[in-house]
Amino acid sequence: MSSENLQFTPLHDTHVSLGAKMVDFGGWDMPVSYGSQIEEHHAVRNAVGMFDVSHMLNIDVSGAGSFDFLRHVLANDVARLTVPGKALYSCMLNPEGGVIDDLIVYFFAPDNWRLVVNAGRAGVDVAWLQAQAQQEGPEQVVITPRHDLAMIAVQGPHARETVWNVRSGLKTQTESLTPFTAVFIEPDFMVARTGYTGEDGFEIVMPATQVVAFWNDLLAQGVKPCGLGARDTLRLEAGMNLYGQDMDETIQPAQAGLAWTVSFKDEARDFIGRQAISQDPKRNAFMGIKLNERGVMRSHMKVRTELGEGEITSGTMSPTLGFSIGFARLPEGVQAGDPVQVELRGKWLPATLCALPFVRHGKPLVS
Repeated sequence: MSSENLQFTPLHDTHVSLGAKMVDFGGWDMPVSYGSQIEEHHAVRNAVGMFDVSHMLNIDVSGAGSFDFLRHVLANDVARLTVPGKALYSCMLNPEGGVIDDLIVYFFAPDNWRLVVNAGRAGVDVAWLQAQAQQEGPEQVVITPRHDLAMIAVQGPHARETVWNVRSGLKTQTESLTPFTAVFIEPDFMVARTGYTGEDGFEIVMPATQVVAFWNDLLAQGVKPCGLGARDTLRLEAGMNLYGQDMDETIQPAQAGLAWTVSFKDEARDFIGRQAISQDPKRNAFMGIKLNERGVMRSHMKVRTELGEGEITSGTMSPTLGFSIGFARLPEGVQAGDPVQVELRGKWLPATLCALPFVRHGKPLVS
């Protein structure tokens, strides 16, 4: 994509002024790092870091038919959400059971919901949701993309405490939030205890006009700005999938280790993709993998197992563990602990399959 076609978040000029290295990410000009990606990674694992995630889109879903609508378009069942503010992770599937996107859905009232979707899929998601909503009737379901909002993720063991230092008034309203819960402080100011790093923290949604001041106040408190590079190593250590690498519209949830996000409990619920993944399931194993020699695994590298070949979907060098880790799509029947081989530059190097995640709340689970 040419630079003139790139989109910018409200914090773009702030990133440039901080000396960030900018890259094209899903059509957005985003910071990959502000200097040392490793330092940014460790800041989140050990203290606190912040990410501009304003490229992700908040979508409001409202109207009398929105509950039934979301039960139809999402593979996970929003009927599980009964407490206002509670959130759920789900895939949104096409009729073949392929993943259109993975997202978070927040419940506030039976006629008031919010989805947070991936930046690179936002246009596809909105068009899909609007097309499905038209079938329900425009008076029943209203899809409202919130391009007027921005979002900052503050992550790490000191994240919540630091946010309260910056905005003391938030403490009383957010101290009781449990993980995967959100609250509206003002009509367009939402704080959610969610994230993509494997650490505690907040994702804070606010009017785009307020985000630069909030970012600068966090910066003044010593919060380390972090880019997409650290976000990727953190999410991989935490066993969290990335759309476009670990799954896409040709991949069913179970093929990406996401069978747990699909709810079949209500036999009468006819969600899009249910028939395909019930009657024509695509099968494979999806596991963690660690490299036992020097080198760095990357997407699409071949993996050799005793049961056949597979491939790496995501791979990186783990700053927390000190060796290369990844996710792999493999033949059914392989198990954690199995010795395998990965092809790096024409050589087959020894590796071991692992259960996910690799790191939880800063503590290594794999050695």
